[in-house]
Amino acid sequence: MIKFDYYARDPQGKPKKGIVEAIDRNQAALILRRMGLILIEIKVRKESFLTKIQRVFLSRVKIDDVVNFTRQLSTMINAGLVITDAMVILRSQTENPRMVTIVDSLQKDIEGGKSASEAMARFPQVFDSVYVSLVRSGETAGILDKILSRLADNLEKKRDFLGKIKGAMVYPVIIVTGMILVAAVMMIFVIPKLLDLYQEFEATLPLATMVLMSVSKFMARFWWLLLILVGSLVWGFRLILKTETGRLKMDSIIFALPVIGKLRRSMMLTEFTRTFGLLVEGGVLVVESLGVAEGAMGSPIYKKAVSQATAEVERGTSLAVALSRTEAFPPLLSQMVSVGEETGKLDEVLLKIASYFEQEASAAVRNLTTAIEPIIMIVMGIGVTFLIIAVIMPIYNLTSQF
Repeated sequence: MIKFDYYARDPQGKPKKGIVEAIDRNQAALILRRMGLILIEIKVRKESFLTKIQRVFLSRVKIDDVVNFTRQLSTMINAGLVITDAMVILRSQTENPRMVTIVDSLQKDIEGGKSASEAMARFPQVFDSVYVSLVRSGETAGILDKILSRLADNLEKKRDFLGKIKGAMVYPVIIVTGMILVAAVMMIFVIPKLLDLYQEFEATLPLATMVLMSVSKFMARFWWLLLILVGSLVWGFRLILKTETGRLKMDSIIFALPVIGKLRRSMMLTEFTRTFGLLVEGGVLVVESLGVAEGAMGSPIYKKAVSQATAEVERGTSLAVALSRTEAFPPLLSQMVSVGEETGKLDEVLLKIASYFEQEASAAVRNLTTAIEPIIMIVMGIGVTFLIIAVIMPIYNLTSQF
């Protein structure tokens, strides 16, 4: 909802100022007229910096918002409600202000003669190409409620899958972040004072202490240079990723990593098979489904592989053969797709394969967390040992002299 400052007059002609919340300026004016006010001026209320931050970060549409919207819309259409009436109810039940604005826009577009898929296509960050394609096929076949129900199921599986991955990475991220912060505070604030003390007593410093002293002095004096260096590296890395060659090279490096590479491969295969299977099940043509699935891929290597498979299928090659001609897809996928093509149950086979690859990805996540924890402990042990040698040993030497 948007806040508007208004200046109006009541029926007796007395001036009146205030604030009204509405979806847009027209609705705000309508609210004021219903209150019996004669509108003179209305304008969007200026937001404070804190309010802007809250609106940007707290009003973003999350996957939970899309899941709830899809599930409720499917239920209401199945109950016989007209889609515009369903949108009115959804708008009143939605808590996210950004989602309220989107639902209101969908309602107006549909009332203006657009189809639901055309209206949703105006918000690609909320309704991706897969979502729009399935809604379009549901409208064409007259089974929009069933398509939306399947979409909600798929989104819930995707949300749970991503939740598992994020949950597994919380512990390592917190530990590594804490280590970096503690090391930075020690190097910039604590260790320089201890080293000054050692120099006052002219203590004999071991090699580890001298190395730590040099690093600490450099960080204390040239911290700004480190920030510039890190910023330059990030900027250069982003420039590289803007090129197709750079993205492909970086993607190949990630796939070559021992545990992370297997996890990413399983995630991409899960995304491809689930998206493709859902589209085929919804009645979308195979070539069109491949095109939509290509757009849903988050990996340049798999985008290229799906594009090559699409070109092969357009030339008359079977899907199983087309998938087998690229190394991105394992032999199991092409074999199962061949079975699906022969039996006429390609959608069922693809969705079953998606469950298999999802289990592989979950196993890869467990392996990753299992491998990361001992590595973190080893790094922490080495760091603590180095600090003991560099900081405690000179103190021991000083006390032994007295």
